[in-house]
Amino acid sequence: MDGTRRADIRPGLRVRVVLKRDQRSGRLTEGVVRAVLTGSATHPRGIKVRLETGEVGRVREILEQGTGEMLPDGKERGPLTHDQGKDQTEAQNR
Repeated sequence: MDGTRRADIRPGLRVRVVLKRDQRSGRLTEGVVRAVLTGSATHPRGIKVRLETGEVGRVREILEQGTGEMLPDGKERGPLTHDQGKDQTEAQNR
């Protein structure tokens, strides 16, 4: 994926971004998304993100899909099993 759709990008993804200082050279920096900064659904030059290192850049490539959701401490929770998802849905419906 090329990183121009906000729906494809979420915290925990490993991506390659172009930092502002590297726009002329096109040099890519690899990292893990901490936060999505672009508010619009798409952006022709890539969705702007903050990496876990604090660097900000526009996504050019998505390298790896995350396996779960990000927790407040910055760690990623693994994917839910079928039974865990069912339990959470039932708890929400109460």
